[in-house]
Amino acid sequence: MSKRIAFLFAGQGAQEVGMGKDLAGRYSAAAELFQRADALLDRPLSQIAFEGPAEELTKTIHCQPALFVHGLACLAALRQEVGEITAVAAAGLSLGEFTAHASAGTFSFDTGLSLVAQRAAFMQEACDATVGAMAAMIGGEVADVRQLAAEADVDVANINAPGQIVISGEEAKIATAIGIAKNFNIRRATKLEVAGAYHSRLMESAYRKLGEVLDRTELRTPDFTVISNIDAQPVTDAASIRNALREQVTGSVLWADSLVRLIDEEKIDLFIEFGPKGVLAGLLNRTRKGTPILSISDVPSLEAAVAALKA
Repeated sequence: MSKRIAFLFAGQGAQEVGMGKDLAGRYSAAAELFQRADALLDRPLSQIAFEGPAEELTKTIHCQPALFVHGLACLAALRQEVGEITAVAAAGLSLGEFTAHASAGTFSFDTGLSLVAQRAAFMQEACDATVGAMAAMIGGEVADVRQLAAEADVDVANINAPGQIVISGEEAKIATAIGIAKNFNIRRATKLEVAGAYHSRLMESAYRKLGEVLDRTELRTPDFTVISNIDAQPVTDAASIRNALREQVTGSVLWADSLVRLIDEEKIDLFIEFGPKGVLAGLLNRTRKGTPILSISDVPSLEAAVAALKA
């Protein structure tokens, strides 16, 4: 295949009840990953992903590992259909950066799942210990949102696409930011339904605890380029990978910059998204309209992707 392909992996917020169920029912490679996750975590993660209820799947401790397993199950099912499909690069939104590294062989499925499960637990603990919130700033420029964040004493959590930026911090300060957003040329400011202030200074305890775990984890050089959330640059050696995965817990996710880097510097001409709802396809279209992308989340979308790849 002549195209330069990049894998993209979804982050928290993309989850939906039923994710992975039909893939596991048809593809043994996908089923094996869900079964392995249930055994490794000693809980019915697959049942929560397949059957819900939604409020249970949405909990950070379930959601993050479920998305990790689902992303890799989608990739495994694709490979069961078309054989070894070669990527030259990968990226993942927040949690998805761990999935991207697993796809690139930085660490095994087992190690990655353990890291993600611990990350989720640490972030849930940080949420429970603080009163945090997040808000989407729609239609604003990055510079204006940064000024707003400084004025309200909150953090810029995600720069997802042009005009789609998320801020994070103490709940009262987020409310203040929403109230004054129009003064900073932001068209609409909306509070998000999340458990806490992800990618902000309120995640400091999770940053510290995850860093200690990463320091004890053996990492390999990725088989292909993996782009870091924190600076939209490739990471290759163990020290830089550990730093990137730790820093993104409290730092900004530069997703739009990551996509631009992949298109302009890595010369990607086809993206394959692994995750529910086609969230990343939407962000890619807002960032660079018309860029080819295939989204895989279930059997029908996998069949469509296979047909497109074979064509």
